[in-house]
Amino acid sequence: MNAPANNNAAPATTEPAGNPKRRIALTSIAVAVLVIGGGYGIYYWLTGRHSESTDNAYVQANVVQITAQAAGTVTAIQADDTDFVKAGQLLVKLDPADARVALDQAEAALAQTVRETRILFANNSTLQAQIDARAADATRAKADLDKAQDDVNRRQPLVQSGAVGKEEFSHATDQLSAARSAYIAAKSALDAAREQLNSNQSQTEGTSVADHPNVLRAAAKVREAWLAVQRADIPAPVSGTVARRSVQVGQRVSAGVPLMSVVTLDNPWVDANFKEGQLERLRIGQPATLEADVYGKHVVFHGKVEGLGAGTGAAFSLLPAQNATGNWIKVVQRVPVRISLDPKEVAQNPLRVGLSMNVTVNVADESGTSVDNTPRTQAQGAVASTTVFDSLSHDADAEVARIIAANGGGRMKVQATAAPQAASAPTASASGADQKVASAGTKHHHHKQS
Repeated sequence: MNAPANNNAAPATTEPAGNPKRRIALTSIAVAVLVIGGGYGIYYWLTGRHSESTDNAYVQANVVQITAQAAGTVTAIQADDTDFVKAGQLLVKLDPADARVALDQAEAALAQTVRETRILFANNSTLQAQIDARAADATRAKADLDKAQDDVNRRQPLVQSGAVGKEEFSHATDQLSAARSAYIAAKSALDAAREQLNSNQSQTEGTSVADHPNVLRAAAKVREAWLAVQRADIPAPVSGTVARRSVQVGQRVSAGVPLMSVVTLDNPWVDANFKEGQLERLRIGQPATLEADVYGKHVVFHGKVEGLGAGTGAAFSLLPAQNATGNWIKVVQRVPVRISLDPKEVAQNPLRVGLSMNVTVNVADESGTSVDNTPRTQAQGAVASTTVFDSLSHDADAEVARIIAANGGGRMKVQATAAPQAASAPTASASGADQKVASAGTKHHHHKQS
């Protein structure tokens, strides 16, 4: 009888314990993961943990709004969108006809006021002469009164003895009464002349023709009208690129109406909106690297943190969130962080307002502060300024000085020849012109008094 077959018997040939190719592939993947993980760990330990990044960042710059300083009708537009303009370049021209009429009226009123003021100063000498004349009349009347009184005193004792008749004595008494009345009248006229002089001197005391209140009031009207004429030409306060032009030829504009904007692209900055959880290590002065989407990764900008915003963007929005009402869902807030840029890099690769940026701040150095509590010093200068409008007031002062000198008479006319040259120079000294006119007016006044 045959033995049963053993189904569990081992086969004659055995399969390999594993696939070598698969093992090699898995090993390679594991090694690659370990290498990548180790490399990232080293990168994070050396660099990554010392940086904060965000792609919620945008380029900002000073956007100077051009507005009309006086009402008028637009007659010309000298710059359009995308045009580059320099500071002082004419942008918009208004019709100056109405302003010129007002200037002519103001200049005529100033000239008339100067002449009337000269009369006030001249009246002082006239009234003083009248006082001298009234004083002489009073002295003569006093002498006549004394003589009449002596005549009465001599005749009165002789009336009783009959040496002097009553009729003669009566005539002497009448002459005494007439002399007394004449003296009283002469003294009253002298007092009235003195009061007139005091009244006139109260309008001229401590002043000259140039700085008399009436002249100053009329001069202010001339300056106002002069500025209105000059403001018919609207210049660019800063150099930059024109944007958002809305003004049209023939449009009637009022003072304060926006006409266009000038964007200064030579000194932009970046507002990077970091999450509130990223602010713990951010400090003022930390370096930053930035990449603009318009240039890609091959252009890298360098800058530093200038300051952190005083509040989140939601807090300063037009309609801030009311988290104390209704159901509440937490939303991660962001705080704008201002980052300055290197001007040389910006000059090589210009930026535009609103461009997207990727910002990475190196937070390894945490010695700075997150809140700037140091006020801006005078040495740092203004954040933004312009000198385009300074010459307007200087020219107005020179025009006022010319009119006063031309109508001042006497030595004040010397200023009339110098005033046109001063009016053509934007840097003319207004205070110096006023001092010269005031000095000339004082000399003229003293000359009249002598």
